[in-house]
Amino acid sequence: MIPAELLSSFFSLASTLVALPLLAHTPAMFRFFALSLSLAGVQSVANDFEKIAAEVNSANGPWVADPWFASHRFETLSGVQSSLGAWTKGHPKYTELNLPEYNTSSLQPASKLPTDFDPKTQWPKCSVIGLVRNQAGCGSCWAFGATESFESSRCIATGANIDFSTDDTAACSMFFGNGCDGGQPSAANQWFVSTGVVTGGMYGSKVGCQPYVCPPCQKGLYPPSCPTSQCAPLLKCEKTCGNSAYAKDYSDDKTKASSAFSVRSVSQMQQVLSSNGPLAVAFTVYADFPTYKSGVYTHTTGGELGGHAVSMQGWGVENGVKYWLVKNSWTDKWGDKGYFKIKRGVDECGIEDDVTGTKHSSSLTVV
Repeated sequence: MIPAELLSSFFSLASTLVALPLLAHTPAMFRFFALSLSLAGVQSVANDFEKIAAEVNSANGPWVADPWFASHRFETLSGVQSSLGAWTKGHPKYTELNLPEYNTSSLQPASKLPTDFDPKTQWPKCSVIGLVRNQAGCGSCWAFGATESFESSRCIATGANIDFSTDDTAACSMFFGNGCDGGQPSAANQWFVSTGVVTGGMYGSKVGCQPYVCPPCQKGLYPPSCPTSQCAPLLKCEKTCGNSAYAKDYSDDKTKASSAFSVRSVSQMQQVLSSNGPLAVAFTVYADFPTYKSGVYTHTTGGELGGHAVSMQGWGVENGVKYWLVKNSWTDKWGDKGYFKIKRGVDECGIEDDVTGTKHSSSLTVV
């Protein structure tokens, strides 16, 4: 929920902006007064992130907040909500898929795993693992988290370092997903098995069959400066390759996973991450999360904004606090070069609730 005082600031600012054309016919003093009110409205919005960051930092907890990371990206809390499209458990559209649990009996026990693990170091030839994307003005995070897990684990299994299309996933796996309006990463992983996904890089990249169609924002990186309306009409299930320079056609480019699975314990998550690769996870975002800069995130202040899906990559310990290493899809300008750490082993913000991924044969599986 958006705080009442923030909504009040929005309405106050909107009313002021509507009145601006009339100011040309008013005395200079009144024009100055009205413009001052307008600037005050903008400042009050920025102050929300500043207040949140100040409260986080004054707590001297395990992470550092910086209002610049939020106010120069989202501008408003409602802008953050526009980017949160994961249907987490408890959401009215969430469906329990009961994917089979990953069999870890043949894997190295979690007790023998290293204290820190980063897949970028473990599999350096798979650059897709560390590629930080930009979902732009669209609630397609669920498709990003799942696709990034798919392409990473596939590269680890096959050695094929290929970008796959978040566009195809968001637009075409529609039974449990609705493009910019949200979806489930677990369902996308199931779709990778039944239907497959085509290749595709970031917006304007000319990489693969279907590069991402949502343009980056012209002012800032996220809503409201980059409204969802710029993206949603473009995100359609087009069963053709949008990249005219790409050699294959859409149907020939489809690639499937061998199977989809769930992981249901912290120790199993570590075992799977260190053998099969990154996982798709979803968690609840609170108002303090957009201000994250560094450290191990724990919810400190602010209300719930919505569900967000990301790619869980590895784990570690920082200043005695156990964490998960996670890749976001808010560009590498956000957080710690596009990444964040979140407390491990306590289901922080529900991040250990709904964990899924895909397996891939060492021989390429193409439709």
